[in-house]
Amino acid sequence: MAIFSVYVVNKAGGLIYQLDHYAPRADTEKTFSFPLDLVLRPHDERVVVAFGQRDGIRGIKFMVLADPRQTGIDALLRKIYEIYSDFALKNPFYSLEMPIRCELFDQNLKLALEVAEKAGPFGPGS
Repeated sequence: MAIFSVYVVNKAGGLIYQLDHYAPRADTEKTFSFPLDLVLRPHDERVVVAFGQRDGIRGIKFMVLADPRQTGIDALLRKIYEIYSDFALKNPFYSLEMPIRCELFDQNLKLALEVAEKAGPFGPGS
């Protein structure tokens, strides 16, 4: 199971944080000539978008793009809001509505995503 991306959007609709967590790397490079000979086939795997708003006062929205089989997305969104509160809002150099550029926020968010992928839902005190 995988969590692909995390987005944080301010109340004006501006993107203030983006993390592409799961980005498959291409092992080979391929060049194309035009016209492209493409055949589109339906595929079963889908991406589910989980929307979560955890800060109604400030209007900050947290979005997670995840595999549909991933469990605990609501708990992950609560954990992301907790990380945002602890490491972005309490940072004296961070201004509301501005892009989040905090090393501790990045580190703790990546750790929370790894825990969510391996263990599933977050319990109390995690």
